Amino acid sequence: MKYLEKIGINSKKAFEILKKVDHKKIKSVLESYNKNILRNKNLIIKENIKDVKNLNRKHLVDRLILNDKKIEELRSSINSIKNYKNPIGKVLEQWQRPNNLKIKKISTPIGVIAIIYESRPNVTADVASLCLKSSNCAILRGGSEAFNSNKILANLFRNSLEKNGVDKNCIQFIEKKDKKIVDFLLSRMEKYVDVIVPRGGKNLVKKVQKYSKIHVIGHLEGLCHIYLDKFSNLNMASKIIINAKMRRTSICGALETLLINEKVLNSHGLPIIKSLIALGCEVRVDKKINKLFNNKLRLAKELDWKTEYLDAKLSIKTVKNVNEAISHILKYGTMHTDSIVTSNPNIAKTFLNSINSSIAMHNVSTQFADGGEFGFGGEIGISTNKLPPRGPVGVDQLTSYKYLVSGNGIIRS
Repeated sequence: MKYLEKIGINSKKAFEILKKVDHKKIKSVLESYNKNILRNKNLIIKENIKDVKNLNRKHLVDRLILNDKKIEELRSSINSIKNYKNPIGKVLEQWQRPNNLKIKKISTPIGVIAIIYESRPNVTADVASLCLKSSNCAILRGGSEAFNSNKILANLFRNSLEKNGVDKNCIQFIEKKDKKIVDFLLSRMEKYVDVIVPRGGKNLVKKVQKYSKIHVIGHLEGLCHIYLDKFSNLNMASKIIINAKMRRTSICGALETLLINEKVLNSHGLPIIKSLIALGCEVRVDKKINKLFNNKLRLAKELDWKTEYLDAKLSIKTVKNVNEAISHILKYGTMHTDSIVTSNPNIAKTFLNSINSSIAMHNVSTQFADGGEFGFGGEIGISTNKLPPRGPVGVDQLTSYKYLVSGNGIIRS
């Protein structure tokens, strides 16, 4: 497919040029982009309205819509990324061998990153900014439902690059909607693309992970758990659990399964479940919990323990202790984010050391599974890969490294 190959060739050329660009100029591009978005806010909203009107799946409106508030959030994210320290050229480690061989481990950019995403046009601005900040080039393939919004945001970025004397092909947006584009990108672009990042629903991520010949950074599902321990404060536990489930139900860091120690089922579990129901959350519970509600609640099935609802729904289970909670998470979890609420440091340590999640939390809402909240300036996504990067993938995580080895005429015997 000549169209994509041309994009790939342009990206490779742009990357070689970008490696020599001073970091101050990169900051200037991001500053210019921020102003460009503000200057063209009405045009962005106009293009976004076209997408919203054409949307068939109305439940995606919240993700798709760009209004004054969301544009300000977008600009704030770009500003945070701009002000983040330069991640390239850092000495990560250094040491000297007995033979006076000096070795340094230095951070480097990855190269060309392709991002395939759905629904959220803010991803265009975030990803373009994160990739440029880490001296990487980006190829953007947004969902057709946000085509007009994505295109205007990408074009404004390219305009900002050009104004600052940087190759505009550092960021390229795939304007063809043909679904075969994705297949070609996954199977025939390994010469040009170094990493692929899928951001979207389970089906998209599964497809990318199955068919890509290129290294993938991504997560399939965010089936997040909280274990409520017997050594816990009711007020704290209630605040954490309600926030983790109900603040925003559609994000990958939303709580999906609550595990309650049987010793505090009446004292803590009962009032917390009642609060969740009062807030409009549909709960699916085990038999022990259902008895407390005169068997009027919906019983959880095996499928519920495996389900990422992304909605105001929650599965709730009684467990005997922290070890049973850990066993449940290891069986059903997706290595995304899992939290424990306890005042007992030893139990917390057991939990945090035993689960295999990319983000393990203690007395914290799972909604903090976010690169911006981690102080990364933003994120390209959450990685549940066992190999790095894991967790929120921000500016520093979009880097590789190389070893610089020096000496004074040293030869190996």
